[in-house]
Amino acid sequence: MSTSRAPARPLVVSTDERLLDDLLRLLAAAGAEPELATGGPALRRAHRQAPLVLVGADALTAGAVRALPRRPGVVVVATHELPAADWAGAVEIGAERVAVLPDDESWLLARSTAAARSPVERGWLAVVSGACGGAGASTVATALALAAAPGVTLVDADPWGAGLDLLLGAERAEGLRWPELSGLRGRVAGDALLAALPDVGGVHVVAASRSSPGPLSADALTAVVEASRAVGCPAVVDLPRNPDREAAAVAADADLAVLVVPARLRAATAARLLVEAPDSPWTEAEVVVRQVPGGLSRGEVADVVGRPVLAELVHDRSAVPRGEQGEPPLISARSPLGVVARRILGGVRTRGVPR
Repeated sequence: MSTSRAPARPLVVSTDERLLDDLLRLLAAAGAEPELATGGPALRRAHRQAPLVLVGADALTAGAVRALPRRPGVVVVATHELPAADWAGAVEIGAERVAVLPDDESWLLARSTAAARSPVERGWLAVVSGACGGAGASTVATALALAAAPGVTLVDADPWGAGLDLLLGAERAEGLRWPELSGLRGRVAGDALLAALPDVGGVHVVAASRSSPGPLSADALTAVVEASRAVGCPAVVDLPRNPDREAAAVAADADLAVLVVPARLRAATAARLLVEAPDSPWTEAEVVVRQVPGGLSRGEVADVVGRPVLAELVHDRSAVPRGEQGEPPLISARSPLGVVARRILGGVRTRGVPR
């Protein structure tokens, strides 16, 4: 399993000078040097990496804070009892507790000390999609998960896609699928969740149900991904190319986003539209070019899409028959999917290292 160790620097999100003074004094006593951030890329990065996030009550209504994905280890800190509206805000961001100073100072000191001594190890996150239908994104996502095994979670974010467990030959494997997980919200015990999922070759798979398909809850998707990453288990999400706003937030938090683009002009043009769409989760995506007979070159695809090419997938004669027979993609060192999966894996691991 590949994990990246978060630095033992708690994140403090507040502009309340009095509260900041109290928190800086308390964190110094805990032996922790905090990082301060209230918005922008610095806030999102620190929120992802910090072992503990302390959000001042004054920041609960800030748009940048409310837009952050849920994660474990968030505490709201106030200098007085919160009104009902602020309590609702604390629940919305997934806070594990509201600490009111000075009454909860001893608890907060102990919590901060534990976080500084035992920093959270988070798994990386990669999201994969296709520029068009039939691009092969699900196969690439499955191959990536197999290359990252053991200890990786493969998440099927398309409830109408018949289930990624089919690509692993695991349609009869025991374990929970999306219908049983649709009610998940907020913080979820990662170890318990992973133990309840089908496991194939070291890959925990969260798949759709063929007997009772239905809309996928964005809250459940976020909860599953965060639960996996919180226990150091990387996650690979096979994401629809046009996810709803909430699901797009998962892509926005990814260490690497990958678009699989067949080397055809229409597919490359469709990929460019995805990259350039307002608020697109694919703005920073890298491209895997799937070769087709008589198609565009790697460079031509890069020029049309406007994004760098991470890898090129040559024709794999074994992919279709293996898929039809319920056999996992072949990811040996010289197989086309194996080469591409390892190239993506190298890229996501590099981007998953805290800077």
